[in-house]
Amino acid sequence: MKGSLFSTEIAEPYAQALMSLAQSRDITRSIGEDCRSILDILEESAELREFISSPIIKDEDKRGVLNRLLGNDIHHYLRNFLMLLVDKRRIVFLQAICEQYLALLRKLTNTVLAEVTASTELSEGQRRDVIDKIKALTGAESVELKTDIDPDLIGGVIIKVGSQVFDASLRGQLRRISISLTGAS
Repeated sequence: MKGSLFSTEIAEPYAQALMSLAQSRDITRSIGEDCRSILDILEESAELREFISSPIIKDEDKRGVLNRLLGNDIHHYLRNFLMLLVDKRRIVFLQAICEQYLALLRKLTNTVLAEVTASTELSEGQRRDVIDKIKALTGAESVELKTDIDPDLIGGVIIKVGSQVFDASLRGQLRRISISLTGAS
């Protein structure tokens, strides 16, 4: 269900409700960090995703696992929210809700999400340079980087911000040269 329109339609009101709660308590960033942690855990564990999505597993078992897994590591408002999702049988949409919450948080804080694909891991200096360029291009106050490694790029980076793609990879440059040469002959 990841990324489906149906999932987004259900997740959005829950994410907005969580954002309203977080704003009223001035804990938007804290909840955002907790949502990132939850997304990381879900990304790492297919078993957990299957467990919380299973209609066969009892709600009390889901609550128990979530409490043991997340314990006091997340804000108690978010923990209560997760228990509500279990009770309402909406925990299956947890990933979409967290992603939607983070999108709302980025909008609130004038932050853009940039997906950067590079041939190798970026150094701290390269990360700063990419962030500075993205800020200049978008006018955003801050940038959240999501990095991916693709050795096939040979060198350089591909940066995706929203629907815009900036291809500064060696593979992209070679492709553009090839197109211009075949078009010129």
